[in-house]
Amino acid sequence: MAEIRSTLDMVMERAARMAARAEDIPADKTVEERGMRLVADFLGGKQTRLTEHLEQEAPEAQIALRRGMAKALIRNIVIPRDDLLMDNSATALTGLLDLSREKRGEVESVCTELTQLLEQYSQHKEQVQMQLDDAIRAQLVQQLQEQTGEAPDPQTIDPSMHPQYQKEWTQAQSNLNEQYTQAFDQRKEILIQRFS
Repeated sequence: MAEIRSTLDMVMERAARMAARAEDIPADKTVEERGMRLVADFLGGKQTRLTEHLEQEAPEAQIALRRGMAKALIRNIVIPRDDLLMDNSATALTGLLDLSREKRGEVESVCTELTQLLEQYSQHKEQVQMQLDDAIRAQLVQQLQEQTGEAPDPQTIDPSMHPQYQKEWTQAQSNLNEQYTQAFDQRKEILIQRFS
């Protein structure tokens, strides 16, 4: 006859296994995760300077905390599809500069490149959208002129209402994002190496 174990015994065994697994997590990993949480507060505006937290830590914990902070900040530097992401990326770059003490020059040059890429992306996106607007508007003006025999005022036409517009804009954004993602990723990899 099979032995039936009590629920309490099974729960106690499971708790012991979980405790054993928790002990396997290195202290550095826990400190690193805390650094990531501090970055979330920093990006949310609840913290002003990340280095204040570093200075409060023991020297041996500072390395892991800085690494966790840097990972989280680098992860938040993204292609700015909207103003919120642009602001978030700029704040993350500021945080990285604040964290880079020993390698300030190297980090600063990469952060400068990323800032330029963020600005270029926004400008390039705006140019592509204006070109698409102009092309669709010209196409619509020509179609209306052929249908009615009169040339409508181009400024009264909203090209974004055309069914073809969304398809072409999505494709243009996709191409633009591909182009910039590679450049962003290369520089982010350099930053990861500097903070490892």
